[in-house]
Amino acid sequence: MTHDALPPLRDIINSYDLRAKKSFGQNFLLDLNLTSKIARIPGDISNSVIYEVGPGPGGLTRGLLESGAKRVVAVEMDNRCVPALRDVSEAYGGRLAVIQGDAMDIDEPELLAPSSNEDVRIVANLPYNVGTALFVKWLTSTTWLPWYQSLTLMFQQEVAERIVANPGSKAYGRLSVLAQWRGTARIAMRVPAAAFTPAPKVASAIIHFEPREPINKNVQLKHLEKVVEKAFGQRRKMLRASLKGLDVDAASLITAANLNPTMRAETVTVAEFVELARQYGRMRG
Repeated sequence: MTHDALPPLRDIINSYDLRAKKSFGQNFLLDLNLTSKIARIPGDISNSVIYEVGPGPGGLTRGLLESGAKRVVAVEMDNRCVPALRDVSEAYGGRLAVIQGDAMDIDEPELLAPSSNEDVRIVANLPYNVGTALFVKWLTSTTWLPWYQSLTLMFQQEVAERIVANPGSKAYGRLSVLAQWRGTARIAMRVPAAAFTPAPKVASAIIHFEPREPINKNVQLKHLEKVVEKAFGQRRKMLRASLKGLDVDAASLITAANLNPTMRAETVTVAEFVELARQYGRMRG
């Protein structure tokens, strides 16, 4: 049984010989009930342009269109999937546009060009091999607030837990700080490995991220990234040692940020990292 006039996804995969390729980081979701549930996480999408990366045979794409997305723009690197996606576009009255290419190279604001009454939301079962890189790309937009309203993204569960982690946990790190500096993130759904074809070795989880004004918007992204990189590069060392690689005096920086030099990166809060970055920028002039 399907939700639209199109064949079941398993039949589409067989018809177009779309066996998942490890080189593309592909793991397909074939349960249309599940993809429809994922499509509802962002809320009302009736006036939304949905940007989807790695649609594969179109399971999540169909869920998004069926859930009322005004239009979907899908970027797919695997040209084998394009004919199947064109069938989806035809079945949904042309509300799907398919771009064959590498999402890392896409200038999304130029590609999507929403009208004044549309917003942009990114919803994707990201290929495992580029998921984190794409997330960081979208988190580090030079203009903030960014061009999108929300991100609803599938990651390996370990990566998802790093994004939402709190200080003091083993998962807390660079992704936690970058995401929580500029927005709010939550795990919206956990997805077992058995839901995918082929089944990966690990479970997955869906992150829903909404951007907001950053903690201290005067702090420069490049300064925060530098401080966080050094601190977590030697996460078990105290700040007085891990921050020595910066081009300012580490002891003076830590004192200026009103932190204890014996703290370790995993216990420093996001707000404290932001203050470290602010002082770092001030000291560098």
